[in-house]
Amino acid sequence: MKRKTVLITGASRGIGRAAATAFAKEGYDLVLNCIRSTNELSRLADRLKESFSIRTLCCCGDIADYSFVCRMFEEIRAFSGGLDILINNAGISYIGLLSDMSYPDWEALLHTNLTSVFSCCKCAIPYMVSQKSGKIINISSDWGICGASCEVAYSAAKGGVNAFTKALAKELAPSNVQVNAVAFGVIDTDMNACFDSGERAQLKEEIPAGYFAKPCEAAAFLCQLAHAPSYLTGQIISFDGGWI
Repeated sequence: MKRKTVLITGASRGIGRAAATAFAKEGYDLVLNCIRSTNELSRLADRLKESFSIRTLCCCGDIADYSFVCRMFEEIRAFSGGLDILINNAGISYIGLLSDMSYPDWEALLHTNLTSVFSCCKCAIPYMVSQKSGKIINISSDWGICGASCEVAYSAAKGGVNAFTKALAKELAPSNVQVNAVAFGVIDTDMNACFDSGERAQLKEEIPAGYFAKPCEAAAFLCQLAHAPSYLTGQIISFDGGWI
């Protein structure tokens, strides 16, 4: 049987890196993207290729740039002929008052966190529709459901991802392509390194599960979602230890 291929954006660290490892263990060929940590991504790809006898392709560039995304999918076509799973994971954060946020910062966040989802989906859909199968998993956040003070732009972008997910799922369901999003709570990644020890302790007290999830736990759930029955589509699934 032809080995399946998964594209993971933002794969050099955090949830994306853990997801690359999890899918490699499942025997998937990997297409991995990052914007800056090219050496780190290459080392990860080489390690997974050797450990699990899979094929890997690294596509380093700005996922917020539509022209780069188009070039990346040309590489994917040459690499594997198509795509079975797309995980839109790349994202950046901004913490601060909206009144202090510059327009370039707003634009960069929206392009990275939301426009990139449009770009990757637009390029992936023809492959998935032609083979009458595929899964798109968008990485969202609890803040996209309820919003967060001092993270207005991030909340708006993730809210957009959630609405995008629900609408696209309806378009693609007749073609047997499922689109879901995972609204993560606090995952113990570099993105949360801005919190000091006191803030981390206070945040843990708010989470009924009592801890920050590890990236490998998030990745294991993404693998489960990739194997979910085709009837599961158009859902925003919270993975937050009961927080929200």
